[in-house]
Amino acid sequence: MPLRVALAAAGLAAGVYGAILIWDFPLRTIVLIAVWAGIGLIVHDFVFAPICAILGWTGRRLIKGRWWTPVAVAALCSVTLVALAIPVYNTPGAKPDNATILDRNYPLGLWVSLSLVWICVPVYYLLSSVVVRPRPHETEME
Repeated sequence: MPLRVALAAAGLAAGVYGAILIWDFPLRTIVLIAVWAGIGLIVHDFVFAPICAILGWTGRRLIKGRWWTPVAVAALCSVTLVALAIPVYNTPGAKPDNATILDRNYPLGLWVSLSLVWICVPVYYLLSSVVVRPRPHETEME
């Protein structure tokens, strides 16, 4: 219970701090922030969450056995990588007069990252088949 109270107090303090930070913002900026947050919430609840639930339900039925865990983790990592890459994928903030802004090949970086994630799936599968786990009845006897 004390941990819960401490977390609630920390959350409340962060909210108050955020409110103080935006206190001097113009009303138009505050409204835009609220609209952006509201649209994000709606898109998450009515688009992203149902798609994830359907894909998870379908994937669980199509992918059996020991493959499920590494494939599910790789899929989660892939979604996270793609979501992080969206803002810079077409380098919209790049400026010809400042080469240090968005100076990397982000599409290549995304594909390399995704490749590494998915290469880990069969590697995990092979390693998990090599590792010998004691059976429950063997550990109880000792």
